[in-house]
Amino acid sequence: MDLLDALRPEARQAPLSGIVAVMTHGWGREGLIPLWAGEGDAPTPDFITRPAMESLAKGETFYTRQRGIPELREALARYHTRQFGRNFDFTEFLVTGGGMHAILLAVQATAGAGDEIVYLAPAWPNFPSAVEIAGAKAVPVRLDFNDNGWTLDPHRIESAITPRTKALFINTPSNPTGWTADAETLRVILEIARKHNLWIIADETYTLFHFDGGRAASFSDVMDEDDPVIFVNTFSKNWSMTGWRIGWVKVHPALQLVFENLIQYSTSGVATFMQRGGVAALDEGDAYVASQVERARKARDIATAIIGGTGRARLVAPAGAFYLFFGVEGVSDSAKAAFDIIDQANVGLAPGTAFGEGGEAFFRMCFNRRLEDVEEASKRIAGWISGL
Repeated sequence: MDLLDALRPEARQAPLSGIVAVMTHGWGREGLIPLWAGEGDAPTPDFITRPAMESLAKGETFYTRQRGIPELREALARYHTRQFGRNFDFTEFLVTGGGMHAILLAVQATAGAGDEIVYLAPAWPNFPSAVEIAGAKAVPVRLDFNDNGWTLDPHRIESAITPRTKALFINTPSNPTGWTADAETLRVILEIARKHNLWIIADETYTLFHFDGGRAASFSDVMDEDDPVIFVNTFSKNWSMTGWRIGWVKVHPALQLVFENLIQYSTSGVATFMQRGGVAALDEGDAYVASQVERARKARDIATAIIGGTGRARLVAPAGAFYLFFGVEGVSDSAKAAFDIIDQANVGLAPGTAFGEGGEAFFRMCFNRRLEDVEEASKRIAGWISGL
């Protein structure tokens, strides 16, 4: 028996990560500035780690509730009420093993073999890969890049819909482009979903990383209570908790049992001590998040000014998230060039080829780091550009 051939083709054919390939090439190099991964450089703050450690010390190491401990679900309701200016109930939230787990649950709930999910590209590669592994088809709708940055004609979404389409995956603010939908665009997308009886999977991970004043627009601002929207989110970005692997889904209360079952048959729940940290993040972390967003704003402006100052970079300061997705005159293969940038400039970037259609000639730079590192990395990249 050939063990590899005996596996499902969807598993065998799961794509290798273009980001990991670059990271493997550059890891361990002295003086390298790694801006390839989608995380900041700040460790989880003490006000979050302390209650987690106290929970461990108290022996909270047993099986936990599949939907999440009541304290965390109530904290999620309070957090959303603060952010969106209307009341939310704890019955709308379930705790997941990170944002990726939340996405997997949403895919499992809405699509299977032979179905299709439409998404916006360039995109974080984990989403279309998760869809394909599930046996469904991920259908890209490309964003456009012009002098105003990345833009969407929402009617392209409708053109991509077929009788097999089950859901629309909308990530705004976007990883990697920084594209950020306004409320009117979200209304148009919602009307398309209503017209075709489709689910919306709303990834609003970067809602607070918004640089045009206040948080970004959300489907929560434009939807009715019974609209078929599944929100997926994570503690990773806002509160410097990428390694904790804890997130949440927000769904209509009528869907709670279904999603509880999906959690039961995947992870069986998130450790209680991690959830204690999540409560502290939500209830005590507003000032911390604001400080991280402000630092990211300054870093964005530094990177945009230095790299844009070469006169050979295609970029527009992103409205949201914490990535600069930029192209370089004369570079069409970012996968090869990303290795050259490591070897010649000692900076790690994610190649745009990793993000699918429309990203091939771009690089993703995560600027959620110390301003000194962002400035030095930007100068090195500018030097590399000038040497082409």
